[in-house]
Amino acid sequence: MPGLDRTDLEILAALADDPRVTIVALAETLRLSRNTIQARMTRLEQTGIFLSYERAFSPDVLGFPLQAFVSIGVRQTELPRIINELARIPEVVQAHGLSGSIDLLARVACRDARHLFDTDARILSIEGVERTETSLAMGEVIPFRVAGLIGLARRESGGSA
Repeated sequence: MPGLDRTDLEILAALADDPRVTIVALAETLRLSRNTIQARMTRLEQTGIFLSYERAFSPDVLGFPLQAFVSIGVRQTELPRIINELARIPEVVQAHGLSGSIDLLARVACRDARHLFDTDARILSIEGVERTETSLAMGEVIPFRVAGLIGLARRESGGSA
């Protein structure tokens, strides 16, 4: 994102290390005033840099231990409507639009194989969905992370890693 200076990157690095850190603790750690941190955080939030404030937790605790990725091919002209209908399926916990032979990739969470089969059938029943291919998630081997990218941006901007 253009317009991030060394201080912004330091704040983001601290947040990546401890997402629950307080403004006061950030100010102490970075040796900046609380007002400076608060103003920077407000500006970063307004630029859309933060994806979500939702707590991330495992669907397992809700009784949905089976996770899968569903590759979805659609009629392109119907993509916006298909996305809206896909969003109404509670088992779809995330989806991405892709380039290439697959149009959408949905991450789903289900109770068991039968539930996954039914969820896939609901996706296939959406008008305009032409095909799906389902792959079971065997385990997350690299969780979503940005700390490495922050370090790279800091090095590229002349800051310390």
